[in-house]
Amino acid sequence: MRRILLVDDEINVLNALVRAIRQHIEIPDLQIETFSDPFDALTRCAEVTFDLVISDYRMPQMTGVEFLHAIMEVAPDTVRMILSASTEFETVMSAINEAQVFRFIPKPWQVGDLRENIRLALEYRDTLHEQHQLADRQRVHDGTLSREELAIRKMEEEEPGLLKVNWGPNGEIIM
Repeated sequence: MRRILLVDDEINVLNALVRAIRQHIEIPDLQIETFSDPFDALTRCAEVTFDLVISDYRMPQMTGVEFLHAIMEVAPDTVRMILSASTEFETVMSAINEAQVFRFIPKPWQVGDLRENIRLALEYRDTLHEQHQLADRQRVHDGTLSREELAIRKMEEEEPGLLKVNWGPNGEIIM
């Protein structure tokens, strides 16, 4: 299953993006989630792993670069792209340098470019995932990572926060 997160303060842009992706990009078992509030989107990223995040650059709560930088901290393997009407060189450079943005998509976007950039982003995500798996297998082979630790990593990757326990002041588990 593939998960894409879209973040833009304009609902019409979110709806247009979802429509463009659904109509022009064939991805089996695709789940798209949209947020107009970047703080809600960050909260969701702590709960679920996304393959790709596409964020608007200009939002009232925070810039897209700030948002994607936070995503980088919460979900470093999520591929990040930024969508903006701004073509200022400094905007593009700050997105690339600060949030390690994979692609910068201009508004209004061309469906063919959007499709190709999403395809490339998902390929890149697969490559990152494969590299992590190979590195983990090598660590198990070398003895620097136990099979149990590897299983825990896989569970956390599939369901972030699954193994986190919230303890109360008297030692009770808080649900």
